[in-house]
Amino acid sequence: MLEVKDLNVSYGPIHVLKQISLQVSKGEVVGIIGPNGSGKTTLLKAIVKAIKPTSGAVLINEVDVHEIKTRQIAKMVAMVSQVISINFDFTVEDIVLMGRTPYIKGSESSKDIDIVRDAMKKTHTLFLKDRLITQLSGGELQRVIIARALAQQPNILLLDEPTSHLDITNQIDIFNLVKNVAVKGMIVLAVIHDLNLAAYYCNKICLLQDGDLISTGTPAQVLTSSNIKRAFNIDVQIITNQMTNSINVMPILEPLHEI
Repeated sequence: MLEVKDLNVSYGPIHVLKQISLQVSKGEVVGIIGPNGSGKTTLLKAIVKAIKPTSGAVLINEVDVHEIKTRQIAKMVAMVSQVISINFDFTVEDIVLMGRTPYIKGSESSKDIDIVRDAMKKTHTLFLKDRLITQLSGGELQRVIIARALAQQPNILLLDEPTSHLDITNQIDIFNLVKNVAVKGMIVLAVIHDLNLAAYYCNKICLLQDGDLISTGTPAQVLTSSNIKRAFNIDVQIITNQMTNSINVMPILEPLHEI
């Protein structure tokens, strides 16, 4: 169980997160949505113990993350950051093996290699294992970084805009993978800008605006025209996709005029 309890985070005089509370259980995929600058990435950083809250707490199995040693946190929580830049000529397998760092004392074991290979199979990157990381496409790189996270064998997976800059095929591949690991018992929190992908893949959605959690619940409960107008200041039409039975968010656009 992951619980965020009355969490406040400030950067100097700026209040970035205000009284955030939520609970996530095993097997759930939770989408974190909201405008740019609403505190989505800061929330993930607080969960992974990368920043210390001003007040409140993040609890994993009822234990405050700041009472857990960093190495142990790395075994429990893995985060895939929004910006990925690797400029060294490591092989793909070397990169994924870095996910075993919290477990390795000295040199890697055959068990570590087996776990790495399994993570690469799950992410369809095993065929790339001897390729240099600098030679990969955007979609390949994202799958490799997720493989590294899975090699940590975490209970909680945090994803910060995992499909940014990816084409629609790679976006769907990534979210299918994420859904599959959640079904097997992992907790997943993902910052997502595409509201329709969030509606389809997430069990629960949290909508942030200016550091406030203004709505949380199922996609149908959160993705309402009034909530989206409040958070994004845009008018939308909400329909139910007859093929997938999921919510679709359609912006209401003004007619284009010739200049």
